[in-house]
Amino acid sequence: MTSTSQPAPLHFKIVIDAAAPHAQAEFWAAALHYEVEDNSALIEKLLGFGAVPAELTVEAHGRRAWRDLAAVRHPDDPFQEESGTGLGRRLLFQRVPEAKTGKNRLHLDVHAADGRRKEEVARLQALGADVQRQVKEPGGEWVVMTDPEGNEFCVH
Repeated sequence: MTSTSQPAPLHFKIVIDAAAPHAQAEFWAAALHYEVEDNSALIEKLLGFGAVPAELTVEAHGRRAWRDLAAVRHPDDPFQEESGTGLGRRLLFQRVPEAKTGKNRLHLDVHAADGRRKEEVARLQALGADVQRQVKEPGGEWVVMTDPEGNEFCVH
């Protein structure tokens, strides 16, 4: 008898282009109640070995961080102790030189608790998001918003 083994599901993260990755990470960490990743131990180790130049780093949240990358992760998900890198639900913001030019081809849907969409939209606005429009269709209702850099997302 032969056993058929299924491949393990692939791990993934969502990568979002950003002009200011650390500001975007702060917004989304607050929006989703996630944590900004702390990669400072890995960065300090790599700097100590001379493996990366200091110009690739900045001070963010009172610690050494990558200049062009910042990530947020779900607080209950596992992460690598030595690098601070999340191993579960995660958003990574990477600096790009060009500005956003069109509609997102991919967006996040944020689901508010039952009956709390209006309050959630107001909370997100206070964090820097903007309401674009409210949608009411036979399939449901949601609010289309943009984050501080203009990336669309929906609040259901």
